[in-house]
Amino acid sequence: MKEYTILAAASVLMTCLWDRISGVRVLRRNEFYVFLSFIFLLKLLVNGYLTGAGIVLYEPRFFLGYRLGSIPFEDLCFGFSLVTVTIVSWEYFKTRG
Repeated sequence: MKEYTILAAASVLMTCLWDRISGVRVLRRNEFYVFLSFIFLLKLLVNGYLTGAGIVLYEPRFFLGYRLGSIPFEDLCFGFSLVTVTIVSWEYFKTRG
């Protein structure tokens, strides 16, 4: 079973849901995508080195096998979720505090 893929997809869905429920709607802002592209560039450099050099290994039976360079697609999904949840939560609690 592809547990890593399932968890990555669930994290993206829950992130999008949190953005909608919270009312922050960061996914509708152009500056978010500029920021996200910069973060993904850094992720490609660091994660690409770690996976390309064999420092971080993945068990093929747990993910789809699609890669961007040496980085599994699921890592990009988790990276999106991590950054987006942080921004949405920051904006949400900033207005509530």
